[in-house]
Amino acid sequence: MKSHYKQAQVSERTEHKPEPSLRGTFASVLLVGLFLVISWVAVFLLFISRQ
Repeated sequence: MKSHYKQAQVSERTEHKPEPSLRGTFASVLLVGLFLVISWVAVFLLFISRQ
């Protein structure tokens, strides 16, 4: 009887739950990366124009 109980515990632990969607996280990372690239280009162009 104990082995059946242990087997039930193992099957509960290995049960796969659906993973949350990470689309919002990906979009946020892209926006932050885009902001960094645009900022870097703007500062670089400002630096070049002042020489």
